[in-house]
Parts: sequence; C-alpha cells; structure tokens
Amino acid sequence: MCAVVVTHDRRELLRECLGRLRAQTRPADRIVVVDNASTDGTAAMLADEFADVETLRSEDNLGGAGGFHLGMRHAHDAGFEWIWVLDDDTFAEPDALAALLAGAERAPAGRPTWLLGSRVNWTDGRPHPMNGPWLRRWDPATVSVAVAHRLLPLRHSTFVSMAVHRDAIDRHGLPHAHYFIWNDDFEFSGRLLRDDGAGYLVPDSVVTHATARPHSTVTGDRDRFYWALRNTVLMLRDGRAQHPVEMALSVVVTARWIVQYLRRWSDPRALRVILRGLRDGVRHPVR
Repeated sequence: MCAVVVTHDRRELLRECLGRLRAQTRPADRIVVVDNASTDGTAAMLADEFADVETLRSEDNLGGAGGFHLGMRHAHDAGFEWIWVLDDDTFAEPDALAALLAGAERAPAGRPTWLLGSRVNWTDGRPHPMNGPWLRRWDPATVSVAVAHRLLPLRHSTFVSMAVHRDAIDRHGLPHAHYFIWNDDFEFSGRLLRDDGAGYLVPDSVVTHATARPHSTVTGDRDRFYWALRNTVLMLRDGRAQHPVEMALSVVVTARWIVQYLRRWSDPRALRVILRGLRDGVRHPVR
C-alpha cells in the first residue's frame, strides 16, 4: 500500500496530515508527497521532519488532478497493489487505512473491488457537505449485499480519501491531469465504477477534511466554481464516466448549481465565471 498526498503551499496542514499517516495502526508501506511548486517552506519541512517520506517535486502547480496523476503513476510503476490518495488537509483517524484494507478483504464476491472510500467528516464531526458519498441507491440488491458485508456500494468517490487498486488503473487509466481541480475525482471514480468494477464506502474508515469551513461546490471559493463547471462539461462530452441517464441528471444538477451560484453572488463577475466555464468546457479538447 502506497499513500499519495498532493500539496501546494499548505505546509502546516501537510505536517498534520503526514503525522496522522505516520500514526496509522497499519502504516502505509510508502508515503509519497507530490509538492506542486510550493513556496512556503514545504520542501524544507519535508526534508527536516519527514526524511522517510518520498517527495515528487513539480516546478509547476499541476493542481490536484495533475498531482494525483503524477503520484498515482509513480506508485503504480513501483508495483503497489493499492494506492491510497489523500488531500493535504485530510486528517486520518489512526485506523483509517486498516479499516479500508479490511473492507477490501470482506467485499462481496463478483465484480472486482477497485475502489474504497472513507467516511469524510468536517472538523466538528458532521459529514462534510463537499464529500458526501455518491451511492448506488437505485440498485437495492447491491445495497443489501454490501450492507451485509458492512459496506455501502459507491458510484463515485472523493480524492480526500480514496484507495484505488492497480488493476483499475491498468484498465481505465489515471486521473485526467488537465482537469486541474474540482470534479476530477468524480470523473475518475465514475469511469472506474461505471461498468465492470465495484467500489465501496467503508464506514469505519474515518477521516476529517479540515477545510476552513464546511463548503459545497456552490458555497466554496467563488472562482473555483469555474473549474467545477468546466470539468463537468468536459466529463459530459467525454462520456466515459456516466451512463446516459446519469449524464442527464448531471445536466439538471449543474443547472441547479448555476442558479444557486448566481443567487449567492449576483454580480457581473459571477456571470463571467459561469460563461467562461461553459465556454472552456465546450472548447477544451477531450483527451
């Protein structure tokens, strides 16, 4: 098991994240940090305090998507069976990794288990609104079987804490680096779990997503909404992450996002963010 953490200019959060990884009851066999061109002393902190952690330094900020693409490719090339990806503001409970691996062991027979996700809370212990699980609620038989194994069947998952099996990468590839940030994990996990692979939420694997506040796509950083919108359009054009009915639902959800975003900000800048996201989602090449 290799843990991959992506960071950019968040030295103190990264220090806590790595300390939590070191304290796991079942430690990762290797920890890799992808440093996206940090300028806040992250490199010196890693060298001084985390000599046991492997660092991949990028001279450019590749975003979360590019960082996970780089780190997962590195771990896959090194031969690891499972790759556990985390944000730098993910604080894992001591048994989070042990619980994920135990979930893989007790997963139902049938489709190969390619993805495992943790329960993601905010700092007050409530579920984080940005990282709620996307479950296969429309498939009662699958839900029933998974619950009997103390799991919940996933349709999509989050890079806040996601374990990916190397066979899934062999078949479906890595995260799309050009997504940069937001909805990159939704697209990647959707692609893995659309048809032939199974993914499960492991409820007893718990992490805290230590964002400044418990935001959602609409209530988060107003400029990052551009990436959420652009990448949703790209994902719909690509067509590999969702079935047609799911794509139609994504259109409805995205339209609702736009309305909520305009109500929240209601100024010309908000409209420019939306128009730019839609334009670039249509124009950007699908890879």
